[in-house]
Amino acid sequence: MDIINNYGFVLIVVAAAVGFLMAWGIGANDVANAMGTSVGSKALTIKQAILIAMVFEFAGAYLAGGEVTSTIRKGIIDASYFVDTPELLVYGMISALFAAGVWLAFASYLGWPVSTTHSIVGAIVGFAAVGVSSDAVAWGKVGGIVGSWIITPAISGFIAFLIFQSAQKLIFDTDKPFANAKRYVPFYMGLAGFVMALVTIKKGLKHVGLDIPADQGYYIAIGIAVLVGIVGRWFISRIKLDANAQKDMQFANVEKVFAVLMIVTACCMAFAHGSNDVANAIGPLAAVVSIVESGGEIGKKAALVWWILPLGGIGIVAGLALFGHRVIATIGNGITHLTPSRGFAAELAAACTVVIASGTGLPISTTQTLVGAVLGVGMARGIAALNLGVVRNIVISWVITLPAGAGLSIIFFFMIKGIFAP
Repeated sequence: MDIINNYGFVLIVVAAAVGFLMAWGIGANDVANAMGTSVGSKALTIKQAILIAMVFEFAGAYLAGGEVTSTIRKGIIDASYFVDTPELLVYGMISALFAAGVWLAFASYLGWPVSTTHSIVGAIVGFAAVGVSSDAVAWGKVGGIVGSWIITPAISGFIAFLIFQSAQKLIFDTDKPFANAKRYVPFYMGLAGFVMALVTIKKGLKHVGLDIPADQGYYIAIGIAVLVGIVGRWFISRIKLDANAQKDMQFANVEKVFAVLMIVTACCMAFAHGSNDVANAIGPLAAVVSIVESGGEIGKKAALVWWILPLGGIGIVAGLALFGHRVIATIGNGITHLTPSRGFAAELAAACTVVIASGTGLPISTTQTLVGAVLGVGMARGIAALNLGVVRNIVISWVITLPAGAGLSIIFFFMIKGIFAP
């Protein structure tokens, strides 16, 4: 207790610094990953993607990032082990943020799209299991996260495969692709509107006091889907093209329609992502501030002081703008060649998987979901369409993320403990 009372301000300053580093890593890796399909398909330039992400990620983080947050993310450690020694939890949370931030910076430098959630979970498990007690870790929840490495990419990949194949059959493989695009694309627009509305309602709005019941959420999403479909149909009907134009010209115009769709879905995903994943950085930081300001009391939830959310939002935006281009290149060009229609199939599939996960409680990584969807689009064109060397590196990076976060966290934990221990 004496350490918290004597060094409380110093501990908060250190936690804020490493919390910013973690948020910076989220921007450089996770947000860059979310923007990769839009850039790779040339629906957006990298500057436009960064601008959209800056506006909508920050808006999501600041407006819908939450008034309170769980002090211990995902319930993976038991707080009762720290009641008599709260300073160990403070050291641990600082170590976890530092470890996850360093790992994300390293992975981003190599262009590896890794899971920020798994980075922070691995780091928290590391210091708790080795620094405190292995019994302090809820190993069942860790097992569920490991299982999600296979399940979520498989689900999103399968959905992306179906969406891509349907667009091929209904539009691209027909004699009149542009005429069929006018007929069928409004349905894709409506489906995108439905899924994006659900993602925003489930992931974003619940943090700002708009906790809409599930049935009402579906009604609102259906209404938005119908509206988006009607408006989209009107806009597409105004595009004039010679019915006898060559197929290449028709394909180019169909892709332009999908490119507009991608911009809309990218904005929605950025808002939902900002509202949700900023918690990976601010949750442990809020825990440290809460414990220090309460004199060592550990609560299940911590109210956010005013500066934490802006710190997380600015960190995310800075990470994306300064270091995000490497991961964007991997997602956008490294795995397979993307066009706007293929990128749209991947983004829509990823959003569908997020909705399914929200409804079923399935542990999920947005990174793995989107990578799985891009793989699904590539598989639909045959195994030769995939760059298997890049895919192998991504899989390896996923497997080593948990132990890397845990190992770094253990080192930092004992270093910090040695510095502050009497």
